[in-house]
Amino acid sequence: MICNYKKFTLALATGLFTTASFAQISHPTIEGTTPFSPRSEYKTWSFGLNAGLLNQWNFFDFNQEGFKKMDNNAGYSAYIKKHFSPSFGIKAQYLGGKVGGSNPTTGTSFETKTPWSAALSGELTLGNANWRFINSFIKPFVSVGVGALNFETTYAGNTHDAKTKLFIPVDAGFKFAIAKGVNFDLGYQLNFVNKDFNGIQSGSLKHDTYNYIHAGLEIALGGSGKPFLANSNPAATLAADVNNKYDQIKAERDALIASNNVLKDQIAQINQDLEDSDNDGVPNKFDKCPNTPAGVPVDGAGCPIKLKNETKVIEKIVVTEEDKKVVDEAIKNLEFETGKSTIRSTSYSSLDRVAAILIEKNFSLKLAGHTDNTGSLQTNLRLSKERAESVKAYLVSKGANASRIEATGYGPNQPIASNTTAEGRQQNRRVEFTLY
Repeated sequence: MICNYKKFTLALATGLFTTASFAQISHPTIEGTTPFSPRSEYKTWSFGLNAGLLNQWNFFDFNQEGFKKMDNNAGYSAYIKKHFSPSFGIKAQYLGGKVGGSNPTTGTSFETKTPWSAALSGELTLGNANWRFINSFIKPFVSVGVGALNFETTYAGNTHDAKTKLFIPVDAGFKFAIAKGVNFDLGYQLNFVNKDFNGIQSGSLKHDTYNYIHAGLEIALGGSGKPFLANSNPAATLAADVNNKYDQIKAERDALIASNNVLKDQIAQINQDLEDSDNDGVPNKFDKCPNTPAGVPVDGAGCPIKLKNETKVIEKIVVTEEDKKVVDEAIKNLEFETGKSTIRSTSYSSLDRVAAILIEKNFSLKLAGHTDNTGSLQTNLRLSKERAESVKAYLVSKGANASRIEATGYGPNQPIASNTTAEGRQQNRRVEFTLY
């Protein structure tokens, strides 16, 4: 009987370790937790119920007092536990049932009823320090405590008075995290009790033992929105949190690199558009007559101007009020992208009219870019020059003679209003057109 029981127990233990190894791989997480969270963010109380077998056999073959035939009786237990960390808690346990056995040689037998026992134990969970899994599915545990055991023994037909004695429960097994806040317990509890537990008060033994092989459920108590402290793993959670933040920062860096590459391509395209290979004042993008020899006058399309061998007649350039009105309207409607020299499309129509009178009346035009005093002097000088050049490039693209257009930038050096007010600064940000 004992030999068969041993084989069964060893087979069960082997199956548990095999299941543990598989479960750790197949169930890497049970619930999400965060590192360095206080206990107030977790469920720290749990309640457990389990049932199993009570008998006086044990792995170590001691304290049997000749009772080779052991009875397997039903046992039942309940506990409430306070968790102080993912790995440690204190539980108060109730255990009840009965233990019995007989000696085939002498024909004697005993039966000990244990209506109740109450013990306070410290329990250590070993599965919550695993760096590989945020929440391990299977968690070995061990506990030891001290408590009071009430028992009444009947030996050889004589019932002894009920007694309440101190006893020491030692429990070990596995917890399976089958759901959020729910564990399935499977364990072996060895109880060290008073030596007359089985009715034999003589002999050299100082105490008896009996064991409780049990299975049951542990359920976390508290609101459903909080994770169960006993099912969390701060070590692996911290590692996962660091990895997630690294992935996030890396993704942001990759996005910035991609954006920077796009910007580099755009700048390269703009520089290519502004190249003037023959130095005739007309960018290649708008030059319809590339490779013009140096010093040859060209028109707005970059093509040479044919000069007639005839006496030059000096004409007096007359700028009419209508011409001034066209220029004033262009100045009024001229807008750039904020902080840039890019002309907004809303300004195109009025600039087109300026280009038309430049072509029609062969006017010369001076463009003077100005800014307010916000920012550095160097930046403002550059921006004012670039804006004046952008206006020139646009007029030339519409057919105006590049050699008759002068673009200059003065930065903040020629204000027409006070830079101490927003209205004044807006007036100072301008491009002036002068026809002559």
